[in-house]
Amino acid sequence: MQLKMQALAIFILLIALAAGRQFRDIHAGTKRVSSKILRNSDLGGLLTAGKVTPPHERNREYWLNVAREQLLERTQTRLNTHKAKNVIFFLGDGMSLTTLTSARILKGQLQGKPGEEEQLSFEKFPYVGLSKTYCANAQVPDSACTSTAYMCGVKANIVTLGVSARVNYNNCSESMNPKNHVSSIADWAQKAGKSTGFITTTTLTHASPSGSYAHVANRFWECDSDITTWTGLADTSQCMDIAQQLVTQAPGKHFNILMGGGMGKFLPKTLKDSHGKMGERSDNKNLLSKWQGLHPKGVVVTDRQNLLKVDVKKVQHIMGLFQSGVMDFHSNADHKKQPSLEEMTEVALKLLSKNPKGYFIFIEAGLIDYGNHATNPGQSTSETLELDKAVQKARAMTNTNDTLIVVSADHAHPLSIAGFSNRGNDILGIDYSFPDANGQFFATLNYALGPQQYLDDRGKRLNLSEFLDNNRWAVHPSYIKSEMGVHGGDDVGVFASGPHEHLFRGVMEQHTLPHLMAYAAGIGNGHTTCEDKRT
Repeated sequence: MQLKMQALAIFILLIALAAGRQFRDIHAGTKRVSSKILRNSDLGGLLTAGKVTPPHERNREYWLNVAREQLLERTQTRLNTHKAKNVIFFLGDGMSLTTLTSARILKGQLQGKPGEEEQLSFEKFPYVGLSKTYCANAQVPDSACTSTAYMCGVKANIVTLGVSARVNYNNCSESMNPKNHVSSIADWAQKAGKSTGFITTTTLTHASPSGSYAHVANRFWECDSDITTWTGLADTSQCMDIAQQLVTQAPGKHFNILMGGGMGKFLPKTLKDSHGKMGERSDNKNLLSKWQGLHPKGVVVTDRQNLLKVDVKKVQHIMGLFQSGVMDFHSNADHKKQPSLEEMTEVALKLLSKNPKGYFIFIEAGLIDYGNHATNPGQSTSETLELDKAVQKARAMTNTNDTLIVVSADHAHPLSIAGFSNRGNDILGIDYSFPDANGQFFATLNYALGPQQYLDDRGKRLNLSEFLDNNRWAVHPSYIKSEMGVHGGDDVGVFASGPHEHLFRGVMEQHTLPHLMAYAAGIGNGHTTCEDKRT
């Protein structure tokens, strides 16, 4: 009842505006006019000024035909209850629903369309749901506890990886205790005889992929030097770092595909890596030599050219290390040296598909998160479009009868799409249709927290046209001053196509995802298709 009364009050207020009455600010009991822009004008006229409907959409039959097509598609859907031989799990790190919407519009606008009507490849998947992203001790998560959830099927404490919530931050002994370890879907797949691996645009030891193989009380323990930095321990021998776990421990040492950045975490400080920077390890271990010794039919590649030259018929393992640290944004990369996410996906699937028992692979567009942390939606949407291409490539290379593809995100970012911008308005630009209370026009995309508020010395907002107009890579405004953008606690999307795609619907706990994938593939120790007589 209270919500209905509030809605009614808002409706009455809008009617008063449309009638040309002055709207007085009722906040804090002040009497000043809250918007000079609305004086002597009607709200309807203000909201509709300059807006143009695409000609082909003016006819009602256009919309009726779209609705009929979507209805027909849904009514003809039949449950796909085949057993999943292969599982491909794509993750857009930090890919909030608003990031998805912005990327969808940008994709259309780059093709000369208004943009809003466009679709990303995985938005065409038949089943969609939402994932709740909180972790065991935090309302808004990080990429470590979420990785533990969607890889291992258990919610953990923030910043911890591959361990139960019994493990506290930075507690080495707790994280090294096998009783506190949780196994991942990659491990379940290996035990079923499947090939496995992961791809990321961050580092091989970054939080998201590490949930598939590592057990640590701090996601930042990427190499032994990092453990010293974060704990102050001079002797780190009792606390194994993430890079060492990847190369020497199961399931990491059995991965057929490893692609991303972070070469420095595997080399001693005395050695220069292939990208011209010194290694980061203090223990003098060369983990790349160790990996090569464990995989005589494996190959280490460090650039795009050599990756695309790999003869997958002759190798069983590929380790690609394309930067010393995280990979470059696709828009900034040297494309002669750094492969795209789509290219890495194609090579990986060609190799993995040799296994008659199938495969599991995790593929992360990790720099969506970096773009949103920088409050740079141009970069976050660009990286989302790279994910879009990789998913499309994977679906084209596989069959919906035997390959389940799931696309999701680990967490959101507080990016908003605000205002009353015209159809086809530059999604990365300014909404010139609706000014704020001081007569300034504002960006369509804004963040809650970030480094740039665009204020003058008196605290008033600057004219954004000189900063954002025709600048796809601009830092966008934020409300609260901070060094960088932060994560959001809202739900993220889940998109599924392939065997048992219908399981991925409704609002789900994030840690349920690997159990659903395992059920579809008949792997793991939980309830699977192999045990369900109904399938």
